[in-house]
Amino acid sequence: MTAIQPQKGKRIATWILFLVIIIVCSVYVEVTPYQLFVGLPQMGVLLKEMFPPDWSYVSTVWGPTIQTIKIAVAGTLLGAIPAIPAALLCAHNVTPYKTISVPMRTLLNLVRTVPDLLFAAVFVAIFGIGPFAGMLALLFFSFGIITKLTYESIEAIDPGPLEAMTAVGANRIQLIVFGVIPQAIPAFVSYLLYTFEINIRAATVLGFVGAGGIGLLLNQSLGLFRYDRAATIILLTLTVVLIIDYASTSIRRKLL
Repeated sequence: MTAIQPQKGKRIATWILFLVIIIVCSVYVEVTPYQLFVGLPQMGVLLKEMFPPDWSYVSTVWGPTIQTIKIAVAGTLLGAIPAIPAALLCAHNVTPYKTISVPMRTLLNLVRTVPDLLFAAVFVAIFGIGPFAGMLALLFFSFGIITKLTYESIEAIDPGPLEAMTAVGANRIQLIVFGVIPQAIPAFVSYLLYTFEINIRAATVLGFVGAGGIGLLLNQSLGLFRYDRAATIILLTLTVVLIIDYASTSIRRKLL
């Protein structure tokens, strides 16, 4: 009985701290239930203007939608290629030399710190408006997230096969090729598919800063107050995302 009471007290204290943090943050950003209550009618007006969608706009939207998918595919795959050697250099059980792993992790943290929208804005300023800037932004984003997740998976692999190979005289390259990579491939493919799902959504938003894809049309529709066209874009994008999510989930289940 005496052991249960301290645990209960800790849980209550944790919940109180959690509520205090929420209240403090809400006050700081001026979030109030009154603002939400006042804004609800305007949300209803906006939804009313979005429906019914302008289905005749689908023919115009379809091309940029395919372009958005291509941006996500190219950015994900091109970012995943350098992620493989980078993950091996970051993993302590593969690269025990801190003079290599620490600078690589620092570089990786720097890449992951920059948001994809900021990458897109910088590349649009350098290369101009278009899908190339969006692809580069997703390349860096994919590289950062895939490398991070992959090297953590590599560090969690079973050390038994590596120890056995070392005992029979395997060198570092053989350990990586025959001991590390076979164990890390399923996780790497899973992270690749997961990143691709994220990039499909991100590629849509990147269009707002001129990085190509369907986001450009969505930004134009909202700017012209054509909410019926915006609804068409949103519904089409949602359909594509759901199909890709279902397909990638099925692939991951077969791999893992």
